Amino acid sequence: MKSVRFGDGESFQVGKILCLGRNYPEHVKEMKAESSAIPVVFLKPSTAIIGPGENIVIPPNSGDVHHEVELVVVIGRDCRQVASDDAMEHVAGYAVGLDMTLRDVQADAKKRGLPWSVAKGFDSSAPLSAPVRRALVNDPHALPIELRVNGTVRQSSNTAHMIHRIPEIIAYCSTVFTLEPGDLIFTGTPEGVGRVVHGDRLDASIAGVGSLTVGVT
Repeated sequence: MKSVRFGDGESFQVGKILCLGRNYPEHVKEMKAESSAIPVVFLKPSTAIIGPGENIVIPPNSGDVHHEVELVVVIGRDCRQVASDDAMEHVAGYAVGLDMTLRDVQADAKKRGLPWSVAKGFDSSAPLSAPVRRALVNDPHALPIELRVNGTVRQSSNTAHMIHRIPEIIAYCSTVFTLEPGDLIFTGTPEGVGRVVHGDRLDASIAGVGSLTVGVT
């Protein structure tokens, strides 16, 4: 099984990956979508995870793979039906993640009213940095977030622009899923998503959390 390891040596096996869609207003606009009063949640399997220095592998069923840089929450304690006021006590830490998306496959699924699982959950679709402890991040809602492709800035924003904030996200998710240690929550991407191709280098960073570099093949 895939796992995440903190700098102090503690590791968690990753059970499930919950991901938010439409959580930054400018991204909602660029996707010509509508904001949702409740979090829009979809799943990736843990087998989608790759680490720093590895490669995103473009599957043969897509010709339009997009990058989406995100702040990732690492759950550290079991929670079910947790109140938003208590939600942060269940956070072990944070990481930098990429929600890679087969945009053409997703668009076709949306058109036909089908799930997004193939477009979002393919192998290597969840690059992830090493996590940092919650205590080292003073305010997860005030972090510059950036993605460069081959040295050119593609996405640049701040986690302050999240529509649904982390306590609300955790509280909502815990009404549907029991959250367990090692579960990951990808909290959504800002505007600027775009296509990557074979040979590209992606450098993602979130101030105070870390950085992540992966290739594309």
